[in-house]
Amino acid sequence: MQKKAARQNKIRAALDADPALRVNELANLLEVSTETIRRDLFELEQAGALKRTYGGAVRNPVAEPALVERLKVMIHERRAIAQLALTMIGDSESLLIGGGATCLHFATALRAISRNLVVVTPCYGIAAELSVNPLIQVIVLPGYFDGREGLVHGPDTLEAIQRYRVPTAIIGASGVDHTGLSDAMPAAAQVFAAMIQHASRSLILADRTKFNKRALSLVSTWRRGLHLVTDTKPDPRLSATILAANAEISVVNAPALLVHST
Repeated sequence: MQKKAARQNKIRAALDADPALRVNELANLLEVSTETIRRDLFELEQAGALKRTYGGAVRNPVAEPALVERLKVMIHERRAIAQLALTMIGDSESLLIGGGATCLHFATALRAISRNLVVVTPCYGIAAELSVNPLIQVIVLPGYFDGREGLVHGPDTLEAIQRYRVPTAIIGASGVDHTGLSDAMPAAAQVFAAMIQHASRSLILADRTKFNKRALSLVSTWRRGLHLVTDTKPDPRLSATILAANAEISVVNAPALLVHST
């Protein structure tokens, strides 16, 4: 019997060659049962590698580059966003911090904090970054580990988040458009959505390259309690949509935009 990891790698390779395949085609190709293929497709979809369809799967057309690659771009902008977000957490005694490149920059800025703080995170990189400061107590959420992104997800992760209530959550985004914020990984999107639900407010750290893009999974529509922290003011239409929903926008080296009155 083929090892699961090797089999799932072959499924990825097959979808690279043919972006839409049916379950029975994959079962014949890999010489396993259709039940095994369906389980593999479920796990690969949870990891954001593909999207299941009725009777098969398609390659995920909006998957982001791996985290290690994203950390190499927009460095100056992401550091500036992280520094601005750091000034916005106030005297919060606890934080939920998601994953992704800009959140890792935020963790780097946060690790110099000189007061006690509890951080709950699904991201191993953020946990490692903050663990160097003895004043920061880090709680790592349980779940299935995605090595490509360095974070956990799944039912155990979502259940664990239910135990926490924090003043502020720090979240990244693959896309920011008029519908809300979205993520390229469905499993991560579920985790980030749960984090938003269990925080009084959420800072959305996203640089200008994310504007007017919609990734695969919607994390949240715009609403009160969401605060976009970015390096460049969004275009008038996007800004107006965000503010009309009573969300907020803060831009590096610029005054905060006022919330639309309703």
